[in-house]
Amino acid sequence: MSTKMPNLANIPLEVDAEDTDDGDNTLPEASPIVLKLTSDACGIRLDKVLSTLIPQYSRSRIQQWIEGGRVTVDDRIVLGKATVFGDETVVVLPQAAPEEQAFKPEPMALSIVHEDAAILVIDKPAGLVVHPAAGNWSGTLLNGLLHYFPPIAGVPRAGIVHRLDKDTSGLMVVAKTLQAHTDLVRQLQARTVKREYLALVWGTPQINGKVDAAIGRHPRDRLKMAVLENATAKPAVTHYHRIATGLHGKRPVSLMRCQLETGRTHQIRVHMQSIGSTLVGDTLYGKPHLAPAFGRQALHAYRLGLIHPESRKPCDWNSPLPQDFIDLIAQAGIAATSL
Repeated sequence: MSTKMPNLANIPLEVDAEDTDDGDNTLPEASPIVLKLTSDACGIRLDKVLSTLIPQYSRSRIQQWIEGGRVTVDDRIVLGKATVFGDETVVVLPQAAPEEQAFKPEPMALSIVHEDAAILVIDKPAGLVVHPAAGNWSGTLLNGLLHYFPPIAGVPRAGIVHRLDKDTSGLMVVAKTLQAHTDLVRQLQARTVKREYLALVWGTPQINGKVDAAIGRHPRDRLKMAVLENATAKPAVTHYHRIATGLHGKRPVSLMRCQLETGRTHQIRVHMQSIGSTLVGDTLYGKPHLAPAFGRQALHAYRLGLIHPESRKPCDWNSPLPQDFIDLIAQAGIAATSL
């Protein structure tokens, strides 16, 4: 056998799949790819041969298919490091990666507070993920927006200009046009968008306060953010006001109004933790023995204000507290009428 590496690009290729002429280099997921190898492939690892014959797929993806039993050689499932002799028939069953399915329309009931030609204002329920990411490649608000208003696919991130955590409820604005998206991003950068939240926290913070502390990725826990004093941290400012105080069990809790100047990831949760008042129900930043007090972090985006991208008129929307939050503060002896 020659040790000279053959030119794999010259290996004859036979593809037994429906021919498509839409300019897309990928084949339909359900269509098998049938390859008849020649002697030029003799002695070469199967994954390397396939990555050359079907370059529209990465070698790592092909290796995943081999390990997952989605590649057969002469009707036999093979090992990942298998080499070929050059006269085999290889069948590949392509399978899309989860992230490739992320930006697809999915029917979803959306709570729309306001809609016009330029924007949507959504009242997001707790539990809904805003944007596809690892572990949540479908069933997100983005998927629902693509189904509700298909033209929004032409707007970056389907018009989403700011996010709420999965378990945070409340108001979000979504741009329906590229012009509106650009304008809203600029408003956010200029810190002119008014975003106010209601939060129930442990303890009794001072009546009024301001946390001006930069936030960055936690140095040891990649799931968390933290107040940091290094070059990677971004400026973050939260104003807060204590509305009322009650008791959850024997522990004091306070209903807070928090207003954001900036919109960093987990900003309110991190800033409240930094002053010793973590959110009730926050399993990521709170103390483990206190977390079961609520099924999610007690945080609700109740007010949103901005300048309309087209009319240039000030707009303001409010979202009532969801019932689980009302029940929580009632258990603490705080009435919703105190808001």
